[in-house]
Amino acid sequence: MNRRIMDIALEEARLAAERGEVPVGAVIVRNGDILAQAGNRTRELCDVTAHAEIAAIRHAATALKAERLPDCDLYVTLEPCAMCAAAISFARIRRLYFGAEDIKGGSVVNGPQFFSQPTCHHAPEFYSGIGENEAAKLLTQFFRERRI
Repeated sequence: MNRRIMDIALEEARLAAERGEVPVGAVIVRNGDILAQAGNRTRELCDVTAHAEIAAIRHAATALKAERLPDCDLYVTLEPCAMCAAAISFARIRRLYFGAEDIKGGSVVNGPQFFSQPTCHHAPEFYSGIGENEAAKLLTQFFRERRI
C-alpha cells in the first residue's frame, strides 16, 4: 500500500468535485509507476460508465496496449460499484485499495460483494480504509452543498 498514490487519487476526487462530479478519484500503478489517473466524469461526458475506475482502467490498458492489467494495482477513493468491480475483475487488476466504504452502492465489502461470487472470474486482493477519512469528508461535503 502506498499512501502517496492514494493522495493522488484524493486529488483527482477533489478535481472531480470542482467539475460538479461526485468526488471519486482513481490511480493505477505498475511497479511503482503511475500508468493512469482519473476522476469521475459522468456528468461532463453524459456517460453513466465514466466512473473514475473505468477511465483509469481504459487509460492504463491503452498505455500498455493490453486488455488485461494483471500486474497493476488500483487505488480508488470510494468502494467500487458493481459495474466497476466487474471491470476490475475483467481487467485482472492484481490489488485494489480503496478509501471510504459505500454502504448504498458499494459492491466489494457491501452489497453483492462481487469478488465473493462464484461467477467472478478474477478476484483481486483488496484493502479498504486507506485515506478513508479524507475520502468520506469530500463526499459528505459535496452532497451537503447540493442539499442547501
